[in-house]
Amino acid sequence: MADSKTILIAEDSSVILNLTKKILELQKYRIVSAKNGGEVIKQIESQPIDCVLMDINIPVKDGMECTREIRRNADPRIAKIPVIAITGNANNYSMEQFREAGVTDYLPKPLDFDALVRVVKQYVG
Repeated sequence: MADSKTILIAEDSSVILNLTKKILELQKYRIVSAKNGGEVIKQIESQPIDCVLMDINIPVKDGMECTREIRRNADPRIAKIPVIAITGNANNYSMEQFREAGVTDYLPKPLDFDALVRVVKQYVG
């Protein structure tokens, strides 16, 4: 697993987090998690992350604010991390708002796990 890609799952629901983690571990990805926006930033700054699955409605700092903060990071490796928004409220946001925040792509809830794997592979291999 030394060369496996690391995916950060930012999700406050333990059920969704555990299901998503299992699906991606089966694809040989290394998974780290964050339950709120503060943890997202700490995780990203403490280790190399290849992709973030970002629940938009996480506590402390929401997913849109976390994504903006990632994009503003002085370290270009961090600023370029693909961020895939995950939300049950996609209708509350326009694609323009997602783009403005720096979201790379988005997946609606309930998650289609085939689409999840396909989108993650598209951005991290």
